[in-house]
Amino acid sequence: MKVAILGGTGSFGRALSARLAIVGEDEIVIGSRDEERAATTAAELGARVTGAANEEAVRGVDLAVLAVNADAALDTARAVAGALGTTPLLSVASAISFEKGRGMLPDPDVLSLAERVQQIVDAPVTAGLHSVAASNLEDAPDEDALVCGDDETAKTIALELAGRVVGGYALDAGPLASARALEGLTAVIVNLNRRYKAHAGVRVTGVR
Repeated sequence: MKVAILGGTGSFGRALSARLAIVGEDEIVIGSRDEERAATTAAELGARVTGAANEEAVRGVDLAVLAVNADAALDTARAVAGALGTTPLLSVASAISFEKGRGMLPDPDVLSLAERVQQIVDAPVTAGLHSVAASNLEDAPDEDALVCGDDETAKTIALELAGRVVGGYALDAGPLASARALEGLTAVIVNLNRRYKAHAGVRVTGVR
């Protein structure tokens, strides 16, 4: 599979690209607003990784992963929408915020970030990997990956990718509306990590 990682020079995008490069089953294109930075990062990750500006990165791929920071997700979606066309897009960002004395808080918006991305692009959007931390991706983490979406074909592709990067299972978490809960789960995990000085993940029992 050919996969574009938009935001591939950031912490999560780079970690995901590195993990996929180690697995060695996919051709990876690092996407960035800065083409030179994308090419430099790609060169550091191995022969099956190339770099390009975001709009070029999504052309001719089987799956694009929107791995930019949450505050750049909607603008990036607008920028690549034309080049992306109907290529499936996996959104991994969560619009969480920090409040002193309370910790990390989920996005108060009624719609998830992934649902708002879906309003911008023609591509079928899935959402997932929110519970997987960049710091855990060096080795296949002993956790499950949750993916949701309304388009079954796009979700199957996203689940295939997710299954390559975790030591547990890639699990279908239902329709795209479930991204409201999955994105909020990121805040829960960050709070756990801060309180217990851990690298928490998620394992789902009773489904296998």
